[in-house]
Amino acid sequence: MAGFDFGEGVRRVFLAGVGAIATGAEKSQQIIEDLVKKGELTVEQGKQLNEELSRKATKAANDTYDSILRTRLENMSPEERAAYAQRVADISSEIDSRTTTVESEVEEADPSTDEGEAAEAEAAEAEDE
Repeated sequence: MAGFDFGEGVRRVFLAGVGAIATGAEKSQQIIEDLVKKGELTVEQGKQLNEELSRKATKAANDTYDSILRTRLENMSPEERAAYAQRVADISSEIDSRTTTVESEVEEADPSTDEGEAAEAEAAEAEDE
């Protein structure tokens, strides 16, 4: 097995799986659009069917990724798995430390006045100044 790069092989299998899923999703969307045009499906039914197919494609892609990750981990020694897990934890911590949360307060409008009244009040204040 000289010259075989396991990582490259896994990457190619993953990309092939993603490509197959994407192609299937595109073809199914095209079929749905054709059925809608022919009137065999309503637009709403087409949207629902398309959303369901998108969910299934996303699940299949995630399942493929999980399967590849599992295979990769199974082929590592316990020490390699521990080092890999630590690397993932370090990257995750780095990303979390870069994430910032911005809190803001929103002033609620007085429901007793509408926009027209508010504009008139602003105009009257401007005239007083």
